[in-house]
Amino acid sequence: MIYDSVLGRSFSKQEQKKLGYWAFVACSFIALSFFTNFKPFLGPLSVCKSFIIQSAIYTWCYPALTYMDLAVNLRLSMGEDEKLPLFSDTDSSLLIANETVGSSSSTVNDTSSSHEEAEIMSTLIVNDTDSSHGESEIRESHTQNMKTNDTSNSLPLVKENDIYRVNNTNSSLPKATDADVVTKNNTIEPLCTLMGRSDFCEIKGDIRIDGKSYTVFIVSSETDILTAENTSWSIRPYARKGDQAAMGAVREWAVKLVTGASDIPQCTQNHSVPAILFSAGGYAGNHFHAFTDVILPLFLTSRPYNGEVQFLITDGRPAWISKFETIMKALSRYQLISIDNSQDIHCYDSMTVGLKRRTNKELSIDPDPSSSPYSMKDFRKFLRSSYSLKKTMATKIRNGSKRRPRLLIISRKRSRAFTNVGEIVTMAKRLGYRAVVAEPDADVSGFAQIINSCDVVMGVHGAGLTNIVFLPENAVLVQVIPFGGTEWLSRTYFEEPAKGMNIRYLDYKIRVEESTLIQQYPADHVVLRDPSAIWKQGWSAVQSIYLRQQNVTLNVNRFRPTLVKALDLLHQ
Repeated sequence: MIYDSVLGRSFSKQEQKKLGYWAFVACSFIALSFFTNFKPFLGPLSVCKSFIIQSAIYTWCYPALTYMDLAVNLRLSMGEDEKLPLFSDTDSSLLIANETVGSSSSTVNDTSSSHEEAEIMSTLIVNDTDSSHGESEIRESHTQNMKTNDTSNSLPLVKENDIYRVNNTNSSLPKATDADVVTKNNTIEPLCTLMGRSDFCEIKGDIRIDGKSYTVFIVSSETDILTAENTSWSIRPYARKGDQAAMGAVREWAVKLVTGASDIPQCTQNHSVPAILFSAGGYAGNHFHAFTDVILPLFLTSRPYNGEVQFLITDGRPAWISKFETIMKALSRYQLISIDNSQDIHCYDSMTVGLKRRTNKELSIDPDPSSSPYSMKDFRKFLRSSYSLKKTMATKIRNGSKRRPRLLIISRKRSRAFTNVGEIVTMAKRLGYRAVVAEPDADVSGFAQIINSCDVVMGVHGAGLTNIVFLPENAVLVQVIPFGGTEWLSRTYFEEPAKGMNIRYLDYKIRVEESTLIQQYPADHVVLRDPSAIWKQGWSAVQSIYLRQQNVTLNVNRFRPTLVKALDLLHQ
């Protein structure tokens, strides 16, 4: 009251009104200056919003805008047509405050339709200007925000005992796409390829392997199972699809999508690297089929992991595992697991059931880069490295050179053996070869060293010729084709693969008089007179007679021009 009387005596009503306006302006200016100067020291309150994403409740907390933030950002937004940057501070907390599993809902339920919430969700879609903002994109971007800020070195999240942890995988591996990232209770449906020469499934999620029931369980939500096109697959993890005899000797595995509430085995062994499950059944006891049906497809399937992968073998005999131990250790840094009847439940976040073989050609890799990033040259280089083989190129003979090329004569004991090896060796030496006679055995490394040291290899059609994979580049293979209409076998199994390995190829087809079958059957017998009639009886008859009963006595004078041709090739 005293101030009103003083103002009344000192100022007119008009002057009092003007003084009030100026006082309001001065107070507003002081307040504006206060907030501007002390803004860095004023911590904004947090605002929390909850969302239901893929059967889980997530609460996102973010800093609220102060009045001055809103005023300044609104002004910038109006001037430059930009959205409000809700997360300008890279150190701000973006935490999962609450996570509850159990809801069967698979859609994003936003309990508030405010503009502020819409802005938050828009910031979750990272670098996706063409997205439709559907459920899958929100799920992927949520996973991205859980990673580190450096996307070039971000580490995938994996699930172990219901707790998220960081899996430190090899940095040289191909980077996973957003669709490859696995989120809790969000298993990606297996990508099963049921075509070509092999069936295989590529799986990501909560994977549990029961060796007693030969089943791969994939724990999924009820929604994922309901929306999946398939929930179970049967896989024989051996790369010779279409051959009933071979596939009949391969154990069948089941791949199943199951819910967490179902009666599934609990993990006893958790693994942080991907896994590959394959079979050494079928024809894998044969050296040729071991390479073309197992080793080569295993290389194609596992090589992209650069050793950061674990092998699970089914139908694995100890002798087979021992024979190819060097190769498997070169492809995987982890202990091989013989999974059949295993008492443990092995759990992974990523695995492949089966091996990749996309070509019908034997002992070959599809040269199309879109089919595989690797070639037979890469495979042979890998073998040389694995077995420490020194020779990369065959000897090139120059005119006047005294260097003598090395000839390996592959001998056999049980069938299709040379009965006159001594004559062949003598003739080869006269032509200028250094001749070596050897028979392949279970010691793959030892024989690899022998054949890699040679320039020319000769032998009767058979699994022993598979070892040409260890030959140096530009070497020569001479395949002796036994009597009995086996030309197509020789061409398919060794002629075509040799050319794909940069190995020069020659063959020599024996006459009936060079076969020991003339000592077992009369001259007019159908076996000698008409092999095609035996072929009509089926493979068993052909195998029994022409492959198991026959040995070879080479006519060295008739065979001599073939070895001369091999010498000519080494001059080129």
